[in-house]
Amino acid sequence: MQLSVIAGLTGPEVGVLVAVVAASMIVGFIVRVLLEHLKRDSLDKELQADKNAARAEGGKIVAQAEAQAKSELISHREQFGAETESTRKELRAEEKRLGKRADLIDQKLETLQSKERMIEAAEKGIHERERALANKDRQLNELIGQQKSQLLKVANLTIEEARKAILERVEKDMEEETAELIQKRIDRANEEAESKAREIVISSIQRYAADHTCESTVSTVDIPSDDMKGRVIGREGRNIRAFEKATGVDVIVDDTPGVVVVSSFDPVRREVARRTLERLIQDGRIHPTRIEETVGAMEKEVQKQVYDQGKQATLEAKVRGLHNKLMELLGRLHFRTSYGQNVLKHSMEVAYLSQIIADELGLNGQIARRCGLLHDIGKAVDHEVQGGHPEIGADLCKRYGEKEEVANAAGAHHGDLEATSVYTPIVAAADAISASRPGARRESLERYVQRLQKLEEIATAFEGVQQAYAIQAGREVRVIVDPSGVDDRLSGKIARDIARRVEEEMEYPGEVKVTLVRELRCVEYAK
Repeated sequence: MQLSVIAGLTGPEVGVLVAVVAASMIVGFIVRVLLEHLKRDSLDKELQADKNAARAEGGKIVAQAEAQAKSELISHREQFGAETESTRKELRAEEKRLGKRADLIDQKLETLQSKERMIEAAEKGIHERERALANKDRQLNELIGQQKSQLLKVANLTIEEARKAILERVEKDMEEETAELIQKRIDRANEEAESKAREIVISSIQRYAADHTCESTVSTVDIPSDDMKGRVIGREGRNIRAFEKATGVDVIVDDTPGVVVVSSFDPVRREVARRTLERLIQDGRIHPTRIEETVGAMEKEVQKQVYDQGKQATLEAKVRGLHNKLMELLGRLHFRTSYGQNVLKHSMEVAYLSQIIADELGLNGQIARRCGLLHDIGKAVDHEVQGGHPEIGADLCKRYGEKEEVANAAGAHHGDLEATSVYTPIVAAADAISASRPGARRESLERYVQRLQKLEEIATAFEGVQQAYAIQAGREVRVIVDPSGVDDRLSGKIARDIARRVEEEMEYPGEVKVTLVRELRCVEYAK
């Protein structure tokens, strides 16, 4: 339609239309250009605003960074100052220590210099003494030569005889001086040791007092009448043979009225036999079958009592962790005696005394108590195993897991082995205290007399001894010496030698006191 309108226009109208179209195009172009300029201006403003905002944000970040850097710098400076101050203090303290050390070194140097001067003076004195001794030696040699010649002229002695006489005189003088020196040192050592040892032993004895004394080692069974002896023996002795075979003991039926004696080296067997015989006598039925049944019942009863005795002993002694076999062996000691003293009660007594002594010395009382309780454990089987009870006891302790201290105490408390533990001499002392207290043990009259005679023989065997008397049941020997042949210094040496020989040659409970008496009596008569 537009084309048809344009086609209907004339030439001037067309020119006007073209001019209008061109003008509108120019205006549109100008408008577009203006719009683009406006857009550019707005964009520039936005960019400028962004730049300003970025600059402001950057300024804030820089300011924050500068503030943080300043604070960190200040903190680093403070830390550095503190470290520097501590380092300075350490340096000043080190300087003081070095100054003191330097002063000590100077003092030591002065001391060394003074000691060197003293040593030089001493060396000079020694050289002078050496020269003086050399002069005296020459003089003595000259005098000895003169004496030799005079002795040879006066006594008509040979050189060998004169030398022998001089050596005997020198030996006698040296013996006196040696005895005096030994006595001084012994007195000095005993001043402190004797009082302390006496205090410990007395305290131990006072703190433990047992209520038992010695016991009999003979098992006897009372019978209501002598007719019972015939029933015990049986027809043609079959009852007594069956009894001895079943129990392993010897039954002694003699003329002693109302008593049958049971004898055996094994204390447990002897106890089983004693109880069996008492039970048979009470029951009245005595024949081989009944004997075997009763022996079996008594063996179980005694075995239970053995274990109960061992367990009770460990509870009373407060010894824990003991092997069951050692507990059983302790129970067997209840039926064993030594010189009439019950071995189990003796072992418990030694355990208590050992703990008291160990506590006084600042040692472990529990270990000492354990050593004391097991020190005689070998006596439970010494009639079955070859060897002495110390050796057997040490082997048993090692076998059943006891410590080396306990094994050494059991093996060395009588000196059979070397004592390697500090608890061994403690147990030995406690053993001696328990055995030597009044009423603890008894021995036969024959052995008692033999011990007294042996004490007097040892004492009178020394040169210069006139008489010797064993007194106080063999716990002391009184020695009387010749005052003209033995002086005060030799008296101490003779007493020590007698005590040493008694220790080496005799066996005795406790200790033996050697008292030497030197008394000079001068008698004159006025006529």
